[in-house]
Amino acid sequence: MNDGQANTKNGNIRTGPVRQADRATAAWLAVALAALTPALAHGETPAASAVPAAHAAANTGHKHAVLTYPGIRLSLPPSAAAETAAEETPIQSDVIDRIRDGFAMPQVERREIETQRNWYARHPDYMERVLLRSQRYLFWIVEEVERRGMPTELALLPIVESAFDPFAYSHGRAAGLWQIIPGTGKRFGLKQNWWYDGRRDPVASTRAALDYLEKLHADFDGDWLLAVAAYNSGEGNVMRAQRRNRKAGKPTDFWNLKLPVETEAYVPKLLALQQLIGDPQRFGLELPSVANQPYFAVVELSAQIDLALAAELAGIEMDELYALNAGFNRWATDPDGPMRIQVPVAASERFRSELAALPEGQQVRWVRYKIRSGDALSLIAKRHDTTADVLRQINDIRGNNIRAGDYLMIPTATRSLDNYSQSAAERLARLQNRPRGATRSVHVVRTGESLWTISQRYGVGTRSLAKWNGMAPGDTLSVGRELVVWSGKTASGNGNSAKVRKVHYTVRKGDSLARIAGKFRVTIGDLKNWNQSLAGKKYLQPGQRIVMYVDVTRQSGV
Repeated sequence: MNDGQANTKNGNIRTGPVRQADRATAAWLAVALAALTPALAHGETPAASAVPAAHAAANTGHKHAVLTYPGIRLSLPPSAAAETAAEETPIQSDVIDRIRDGFAMPQVERREIETQRNWYARHPDYMERVLLRSQRYLFWIVEEVERRGMPTELALLPIVESAFDPFAYSHGRAAGLWQIIPGTGKRFGLKQNWWYDGRRDPVASTRAALDYLEKLHADFDGDWLLAVAAYNSGEGNVMRAQRRNRKAGKPTDFWNLKLPVETEAYVPKLLALQQLIGDPQRFGLELPSVANQPYFAVVELSAQIDLALAAELAGIEMDELYALNAGFNRWATDPDGPMRIQVPVAASERFRSELAALPEGQQVRWVRYKIRSGDALSLIAKRHDTTADVLRQINDIRGNNIRAGDYLMIPTATRSLDNYSQSAAERLARLQNRPRGATRSVHVVRTGESLWTISQRYGVGTRSLAKWNGMAPGDTLSVGRELVVWSGKTASGNGNSAKVRKVHYTVRKGDSLARIAGKFRVTIGDLKNWNQSLAGKKYLQPGQRIVMYVDVTRQSGV
């Protein structure tokens, strides 16, 4: 955990030197010192009421004033206090104001920015929804950005990347608030395994994203626009574009480079947000307030904990816990770490107290399992929603050899798995069950298959198939994985509600797939998807039965 972030175990007071980038703290110190200087200069004990919006306490046995404020504890000798000149500055209550004051990127007027700005301005409901969603994370991100001395515009980048959805996943395999791809995550130390994906962890992903942006800023000689462009498309693409321009004698700044279409819109989107956040009234926007205070606290753990139990100890809903800990894929934290969990500040003291009172070894439920003939570690692990590695570690097993009649200790969930509302399995189940067509098929992946070969077999798009199953088109498939395939239309083209019915059709003499498809206003691809018996068949046989899903509102004149 970074310096200045960790809470002490008791009291939740961060100690350490004053951070220049912390504007809120600096503003308070200015007000506090201005109020206290007269008393301290004469060696007097200042009254607590002398410090606006804070608390000052003095140890009567010493000539030091002890000032406390969320995030800081400062002891000032009278001489230092008397010599400090302070300018009164109001403390910001809205983190949006704090972001606005830290803007440091170029402010320019260009058509590309205007296009993006107009879109945001025409969708005030979107801006409101995204900023309200940001309330859990924005203070933490701004703290980190300021601590590093980076432009506060970067705190708005998750609006462009994910709309502040920690579970966002793109067709390019990018995940989380900062939309980090697997390779970049590994480069910057984000753990990614069955239990946990650091790309979705608000704390870990923010650290990695800012590390990456700092590196890019250095790589491109302090040009933040090029750094942001490289964050989107990769530094290689930007460097190649610069080389092309140098060879052609052209400028190498962002606005003169030929980059991917997405990247050419990406930087203008961020600069459009800079303008809108900087002066919302000018563009007819009323932005919601985002409190300039921590939303969550980071609590250290000593062992793996069941997330349902953690929510119960904190007195919060499962959805809230998962929103703050989106990196956890399963019903519990990763047994190998990170050994921390985020809970709302309002619930943190209760959680710490309840956790401390929990008997050792009770963070998860344990089952004593008797190994049966034919069992394998992988099968036992799958049955209990854990991994073979965990079973090996807990039961001190080397390799895969187990013996019928022996016993295994297995950590299991305290609740039914459907209670873990935002686990990877539950999110996938909801996604796969969302209606996308008239009929839903389940395909079990076989050796050698890919999303492309399966999409060709069913006559659907590769990107659609990936989206229905929470994947990206380039993802690899594991043998035995179940994929959902949707086919057929669910709505008519006239805006009327579709009335889709299952129809059994008997092939007649002279029928062909094209003739039947035309007659019932479906496609040949639909017919093949609905009837796997047609695969590879060139001709239909009279008497053959075909299943169809037809929209009865489109059958007039049949």
